[in-house]
Amino acid sequence: MTFNPFLAKLQPYPFEKLRRLFADVTPNPAYKAIGLGIGEPKHPTPEFIKQAVSDNLDGLASYPLTAGSDALRGAISGWLARRYAIPALDAASQILPVNGSREALFALAQTVIDPSACSNGAPLVLCPNPFYQIYEGAAYLAGAEPYFANADPARNFAPDYKNIPVAVWQRVQLLYICSPGNPTGAVLNLEDWKELFDLSDRYGFVIAADECYSEIYFKEQAPLGSLQAARALGRDDYRRLITLSSLSKRSNVPGMRSGFVAGDAEIIKKFLLYRTYHGSAMSPAIQAASVVAWNDEVHVQENRAKYIAKFAQVTPLLEQALDVSLPDAAFYLWAGVGHLGLSDTEFARRLYQEYNVTVLPGSYLAREAHGVNPGQNRIRMALVAEVDECMEAAQRIAAFCKTLAA
Repeated sequence: MTFNPFLAKLQPYPFEKLRRLFADVTPNPAYKAIGLGIGEPKHPTPEFIKQAVSDNLDGLASYPLTAGSDALRGAISGWLARRYAIPALDAASQILPVNGSREALFALAQTVIDPSACSNGAPLVLCPNPFYQIYEGAAYLAGAEPYFANADPARNFAPDYKNIPVAVWQRVQLLYICSPGNPTGAVLNLEDWKELFDLSDRYGFVIAADECYSEIYFKEQAPLGSLQAARALGRDDYRRLITLSSLSKRSNVPGMRSGFVAGDAEIIKKFLLYRTYHGSAMSPAIQAASVVAWNDEVHVQENRAKYIAKFAQVTPLLEQALDVSLPDAAFYLWAGVGHLGLSDTEFARRLYQEYNVTVLPGSYLAREAHGVNPGQNRIRMALVAEVDECMEAAQRIAAFCKTLAA
C-alpha cells in the first residue's frame, strides 16, 4: 500500500506527547484529577443555543448548502460590523460558514498554496512559534514547508518578523497569525498589522488571521481585529486577508463546530469551490443555532466576566510561584518554570505525579527554530474550568513549587 508521503512529516499532536510523558506515572490518589492541559471551554452552554438546535432538527432531512444559509451569513456579517465598528461585509461574497475554525485553517492551505509558483524550493507557510499545531500540518499536507517566526518576549511574545531573510519571504505563500495568541495571549496592535500588510503587499502572500479567542479579554479595550485593522489602514477590499473565528470559545459550544471565514472575496470564492468538493457543509440545525448565538451578546459578556473574575483570583497566586502575568486575552497562562530547576516536561510530569494536576509543556507547542525552542521551560495552563477548580489547581501548583524551592 502507498500513502500520502506528506503524512510522514506530521509530528505527534501535543496531547499524544503528553500521554506518552505520563505513560508510566501514577498520580497521587490523595488528590482529585484537575486538567489544565486542553483548551476546551468548560463553562455551560447557554440554554437558548441548545434550544435552537433542538427546535431545528427537522433540518436534518435536507442536504445543507456549502455556502450556508442567507440568515447565517447575514448574522455573521452583522456581528463583524458591530464588534469591529466596520461597514458590513457582503454576506454573499465575503463570508463563508465553516465547521469550526480548525478545519478551515487546515483547508485554507489546500486552496491558496501553489507549489508550481515557487521556483526556488518548496513554498513556505510562515507560522508563529509557539503555535497551534494545525498550521504546521496544513503546510505539510499542502505540499509546502513551515517556517517559524519565534515569539519575542520583549513584545509580549508576539512573533518577530524583523530578522527573516528576503529569500524566505519570497517563498512565503501563506502566513498564519493568531491574535489573541495561543498559547501566549499576545494581541497584535495596529503597527503590527501594518507590518504584516506591508509584507503581504511586497511578497504577495495570504494572511490567515486566527481570531477564535477574540471575545475573551481582560482589559476595557477589546482586542483589535484584522478586518478592523485593515479598514483603519485603508485596505477596504481586505486583499489577501482571511479572518477566521468560531463560536466555540465565545459561546461555550466547542461541540457545535461552528465558525466562519471572512475577507478577500476572491479567496472566498476559491475556498467555496474547494469546500464544495470537500463536502464541508454545516448541518442546518447547527446553522440555525449559530444564527441566534451570533445575534446575542449578553451571554458573551457574562462568559467574559467569569474569565475576568477567574484570572483575577488565579493569576496573583501563581505569580508568587511562577514567571507569569495576566495575558492580554485568551484563556491561557503562559508561565516560565526554568527558575525552579526543572525542564517544562519534568515540571509537568512531577506535578501530575505528586499533585494530580495536568499542564501542557511549552516545548510541545513549539518547534526548534533558529537555534531555540521558544516554548522550552514554559508551561501552558488552560483556565477553562469553573473558578473553584482553577483555584484548587493553582493552590496545588503553588504548593508544588514551594517543595522545589525548599
